[in-house]
Amino acid sequence: MNKPLVLTPSGGVGKQMDLTPAQAGWKYLSFSVITLKGGKHEHILYDEETAVVPLSGSATMTLGQETHAVSRSSVFEQLAPVGYAPPGTQILIEAEHEFTFAIGSAPAEGRYPARLIQPSKMRSELRGGGASYRHVNHTLAPPIEAERLILYEVYVPRGTWAGWTPHCHDGEEGSPYLEETYYFRLDRPEGYWMHRNWRDSEDTSLDFEDLLSGGDGDCALVPRGYHTTVACPGSNMYFLNYLAGDLIGEERSTPPCFHSDHEWIEQDWENNDAGRWRLPIVENVDINPSDTTGAQT
Repeated sequence: MNKPLVLTPSGGVGKQMDLTPAQAGWKYLSFSVITLKGGKHEHILYDEETAVVPLSGSATMTLGQETHAVSRSSVFEQLAPVGYAPPGTQILIEAEHEFTFAIGSAPAEGRYPARLIQPSKMRSELRGGGASYRHVNHTLAPPIEAERLILYEVYVPRGTWAGWTPHCHDGEEGSPYLEETYYFRLDRPEGYWMHRNWRDSEDTSLDFEDLLSGGDGDCALVPRGYHTTVACPGSNMYFLNYLAGDLIGEERSTPPCFHSDHEWIEQDWENNDAGRWRLPIVENVDINPSDTTGAQT
């Protein structure tokens, strides 16, 4: 791949990063992170649906005819409501003080209404075990309705892996086709994350290896291959996934393809569950180490 696979924030006010399908070298997904300071952001797309995720600060979010107050002290302290807008819906975000948010979009027809989705509507679970134990919030995933967009927010204890068993969703080896971004935050700014995209198949012409690393506020792209992510031992890690691809509506729950060399560990989680860390945001979450529905995080 000749396209850059790690985006870094620009700092200051305005767009911290801005990714289009052309820049990513893919077809569907756009993604941005924006910081306002006493200003506003207007957004309307006539052939794409959009999802807005507050990251920090407070603002008002207008979705079509309805205006909502939204806030989030930190991604490590609170879950937040998510704004959803179908094609042709104007989004207006106004902040008196500092407000940072993520915004992403994908082609859509307009099947579902504009609305603010509260955290109480989002499924949360503890997934995996051992050194791959994480808290997954299904921010915009079935049964929450959207056309192509899928969103997860994932909390990963320091020194722990996410996305294990490694999985792919690039249309190869029977997997569905989904494009994906990983936007990372770390609770200690000196920390870092590492991420791997790769393929090692019988058809060696498809093989490749992309080893990525970055810090707080950086974003990794997943255009192809199997992938998994790890936090350094000194920082708890949060990442926000935006995904979009060929799956539409309820098809968005289609599982990815798992790497056959590593699937055995799904049977061993109960014997390898040291180091559990539960984020004190949601009191009642499902403990589901072997969940295989939807895109894996």
